[in-house]
Amino acid sequence: MTRKGAAQAQEGRHLWSIEWWLLAATVAALATGGIGWLSGASWFADVCWSLGTVAALIPALWWVIAGLRKGRLGVDIIAVLSLAGTVIVGEYLAGVLIGVMLATGRVLDAAASQRASRDLHALLDRAPRTARRRTQTAIEVVPVEDIAVGDVLSVGPGEMVPVDGRVASGGVILDESALTGESVPVTVVNGQAVRSGVVNAGDAFELLAGATAAESTYAGIVRLAGEAAAERAPVVRLADRLAAVFLPITILVAGVAGIAAGSLTRAVAVLVVATPCPLLLAAPIAIVSGLSRSSRYGVVIRDGAALENLGHATTLILDKTGTLTTGRPGGIDVTAAPGGNADEVLRLAASADQISPHVIAEAIVREAVARSLELAVPQAVAEEAGSGVTAVVESRRVSVGMLDVTSGGPPWADAVVQRAEFDGSVIAWVTVDGVLTGAITLVDEVRRDAPRTLRRLRSAGLNRVLMVTGDRSRPAREIGAILGLDEVYAEQSPADKVARVRTERDRAVTVMVGDGVNDAPALAAATIGVAMGARGSTASSEAADIVLTTDRLDRLADAMDIARRSRQIAIQSAAVGMGLSLVAMVVAAFGWLAPAPGALLQEAIDVAVIVNALRALGGHRNRSRQISASTNTMLQHFSSEHDDMRDRLSALAVTAQLVTAGDSDAALPALREVDHFLSTRVLPHEREEERQLYPALAEPLGSEEATATMSRMHAEIDRLSRRIHAHLERAEIGGAIAAEQRDDLVATLYGLHELLRLHFVQEEQNYFTLATTTDDPSTTAASPVRDRG
Repeated sequence: MTRKGAAQAQEGRHLWSIEWWLLAATVAALATGGIGWLSGASWFADVCWSLGTVAALIPALWWVIAGLRKGRLGVDIIAVLSLAGTVIVGEYLAGVLIGVMLATGRVLDAAASQRASRDLHALLDRAPRTARRRTQTAIEVVPVEDIAVGDVLSVGPGEMVPVDGRVASGGVILDESALTGESVPVTVVNGQAVRSGVVNAGDAFELLAGATAAESTYAGIVRLAGEAAAERAPVVRLADRLAAVFLPITILVAGVAGIAAGSLTRAVAVLVVATPCPLLLAAPIAIVSGLSRSSRYGVVIRDGAALENLGHATTLILDKTGTLTTGRPGGIDVTAAPGGNADEVLRLAASADQISPHVIAEAIVREAVARSLELAVPQAVAEEAGSGVTAVVESRRVSVGMLDVTSGGPPWADAVVQRAEFDGSVIAWVTVDGVLTGAITLVDEVRRDAPRTLRRLRSAGLNRVLMVTGDRSRPAREIGAILGLDEVYAEQSPADKVARVRTERDRAVTVMVGDGVNDAPALAAATIGVAMGARGSTASSEAADIVLTTDRLDRLADAMDIARRSRQIAIQSAAVGMGLSLVAMVVAAFGWLAPAPGALLQEAIDVAVIVNALRALGGHRNRSRQISASTNTMLQHFSSEHDDMRDRLSALAVTAQLVTAGDSDAALPALREVDHFLSTRVLPHEREEERQLYPALAEPLGSEEATATMSRMHAEIDRLSRRIHAHLERAEIGGAIAAEQRDDLVATLYGLHELLRLHFVQEEQNYFTLATTTDDPSTTAASPVRDRG
């Protein structure tokens, strides 16, 4: 921890101690004096109450002076004037009552506002402290500060690269997600540049240092994050903004009353009933209630200021990888060579990849296990950085990895390459005994809940939504188009991200959402930084104001709803309390209310506004219809069927390509497989959805019309499937696909392929995201259906 961070943490603990001790002292003085008064020892009561009043006046005066030094005029000024007035005129009971209210408000405000330190110790802890430097005779471990330009370093598997430099030995696999957001590891060959902060995802390699640790990329990110946090403007709290209006009115009424009556007691009586307890208590209670409610949804908000700002934010900036997308290779699409079987291609590839630690290999194995494929034990496994894995599987030599098919490749392989370029996906080619057998494409998919969440956020008041990512331009812009984002900025460095956040922050209250180390400076620079904490880096969580502890983006929309409602209740409670206080001030100004009864009346007003503020613990009942446990199970079942079928949809496109190429020997068997897939898997699935799922969703979604468009798509899927079956029957008669069938058959195959993909996505985003999962601690057996945006 830095010295500045330690000092901030110590200051926070010190203030917390003072506030709690003040509350204890004033309550004790009030209670002890009350016992003395009931016992007839009024002098003892006055002594206790006067000590309690003075005990409250001293720290309150210090808080006012500290605020004025920072140019902030807060609610404590009225409290100081009231406390001083009660001491001067001898109204000690009123003084100690004000002291109790002041202390209570400060404690509540501290509970809502105790901020996490901005020392970015997670970034510093993550940075390597030592490095292995190669000498002429040995390898020595040295502090990173001792590394000089030109040193040769050894970087082991899983280690972070300590300084900027160049690869000095062979090919290297690097995980750059912490810096760029790219979810797929990249291959770097001998002589290419490497930045500090990336992680070695392959075998050990040697690095030729090109910069010192202090001048390297990772150190720059740490400095950038610190600078961004330091420059953030102090937040003017809701209570202080309201106090700026209430304070001059109070002083004016008290002054006029005291001068007109010629009595200082009259002025003190006005100040007592004007003590801004609705501001000191109601607003913090509403905000603390909002914080408590947010935590139940898996949203940790560090302080009340962040909740208040979130309640009136208008601009949202999002990272891509891990925020709008899942952050890991998925969306696997398996293409088999003509005459081959996609499941067999996946099974052989996963069998060979079982020992590899590569993230793509892990994704392939995970997909094969999910499909219940029986994997074989690989033999003679060899992995080469940048090329892939080769192994003997069931007496066949299987290779999975990179392959150059740009020249002389078969037509089906060319089609796979073209689709991958458009989708921004990665290809793992599969060869068996030297023959190209299939291809597995992987893409970092858009989160299923992202479209619904963005619609909800826009309806909550966010009128500008941007993506700022270090990833490539093509996949970033494609995701931006899918989600309807206002702007997309790709290939952005951490410094670029901070600059963009600063620009937007200067225009409006800005929320930044990210999950990687490279996002930490931007999160610190934003008005409100939100970290995807379930799988994101510790550094981003430390730099953020809000942490989503579950891996669900829709929790941000929940937090936004809670923040807006809490802020509205806080304003309402404060306004009602100040209105009642104004009425009491007028009564006291005419001499009809003495200071002590006025303090008791203020307590009654406090109780009323506190009860109202506690409404922030609840939600809008009419916006929380429930998904039953049986419907939730049904959604999960149909979702898993989607996952299984989606990867078989490529068979339609491959068959269309074979028909177009006139390859009758391969096209007719492929068409049979497509027809079998449609008749045994797709159509039964759609019919069961129509019969079971859609009626079950009618009540929580509000009406049967909510699923009407999906029912129409079911009908179109059925029509095109029957059309393909009719083409198959005609082809079987002649033993081949006739020339006059080709155009219509190709159009039907491609059309159904795209229709099914769109239909699956729409159902997943509109309906399946309503289901809760067993690994989500913030949900119960019944899932709330919120605003559909």
